[in-house]
Amino acid sequence: MNYKQYKIVFGLLIVFASVVNTSCKGPSNSGELVGVKLEKLKANKNPYGMVLVPGGTFIMGQSDEDITFSQTAQNRQVTIAPFYMDDTEISNSEYRQFVYWVRDSILIHNFLGDDTYFIQGTNGERYIDWDNVYKKSPWRTDDQNQKERLSSMYYQGEDRIFGKNELDVRLLKYHYEWYDLRAAVDGKRDPNKTRSDFIMRDTMLVYPDTTVWLADFSYAANEPMVNGYFSHPSFDDYPVVGVTWRQAQAFNSWRTQLFNNAASRNKENPRFDYQLPSEAEWEYAARGGKIGMQYPWGGPSARNARGCLMANFKPGRGNYIDDGVAYTAPVYAYFPNDFGLYNMAGNVAEWTQSSYNESAYSFVHDMNPTYTYHAKPTDHETMKRKVVRGGSWKDVGYFLQNSARQYEYQDTAKSYIGFRSVTKYAGVAY
Repeated sequence: MNYKQYKIVFGLLIVFASVVNTSCKGPSNSGELVGVKLEKLKANKNPYGMVLVPGGTFIMGQSDEDITFSQTAQNRQVTIAPFYMDDTEISNSEYRQFVYWVRDSILIHNFLGDDTYFIQGTNGERYIDWDNVYKKSPWRTDDQNQKERLSSMYYQGEDRIFGKNELDVRLLKYHYEWYDLRAAVDGKRDPNKTRSDFIMRDTMLVYPDTTVWLADFSYAANEPMVNGYFSHPSFDDYPVVGVTWRQAQAFNSWRTQLFNNAASRNKENPRFDYQLPSEAEWEYAARGGKIGMQYPWGGPSARNARGCLMANFKPGRGNYIDDGVAYTAPVYAYFPNDFGLYNMAGNVAEWTQSSYNESAYSFVHDMNPTYTYHAKPTDHETMKRKVVRGGSWKDVGYFLQNSARQYEYQDTAKSYIGFRSVTKYAGVAY
């Protein structure tokens, strides 16, 4: 073969390789997906504080020896569609925004009687003018009448200590609603069912249970954590704890409404709902693309090449400090995994959307697998179990594994369980 023939053959090979390579990438830039141009999809921006977790296929389940012989995480190959995930656990300061929103809503609606804090909607209803609330906070008022009305939000009588004005957290209740699509699909052929049968409603106390630091560790001097962990600014960037699964649901409902209302005012497309990740989404995200590895950073050791511990956990009996902190660590502590997610192992364990069933891996689908059940108050306690993932600051290294499964009851709050959220954008399909 002469030089000219070689160039022709080599050029054809390059063209062929580029065609094959392009065909493996899915839709091209000139194509369309469900009527939406791909150029527009690329213009989507990550929701604030979130990273894109690209879709993919992975082996879900036990990636190390099942030393407890629990047999609750059998290996199975599944596919996960793309989604956005909070790059950190929800912090105290982030959850406090929710608490303050509920606090101010109750104060303005029930106690102030000040029309300047409202605006008239196009449908004739009144809404709180939050811009005005930020500019003229009722908590900073010099008006004596308003100060007297503010006192209704504080503990009264014998509940007061040294006459201090302390917020009565028993007043902070948030009502939210959602449509149970699974129940609606199951009952769609029942002529006795109406849409209202599938609209679920709940009212939650939103303030975290700060007593968990003593309830979880009765014979430990954790009074300072009870008094200051959620409220003191020194812990602003630490993960919120003492939050039940239902409180996490309430937070995500509020977060969805908050951002979708803002999108509506700015004439933007609404976002999909914020929610807890399914346990399959959580494990896929924790692995960071390292399929078959034990930990978010790979493994097999919990230390890096320099001998430094890679997460916040309990390295040895009675030893909590060798990883650098005694209790929780700031949400941006330690190195992120390859998806840019921090503390997917250790620090605090995390609620997931999934209900816990020992044999769930044997019957869930292999595309976006999950098992969910909205437990009723009358249901048996076993129906109220929710999957918890990631291990925490008080756990030994075994529970930091990507595949390790635990559960907790949906109305239980712990000093070592927090959460993070996921969402999808319209158009994110691959």
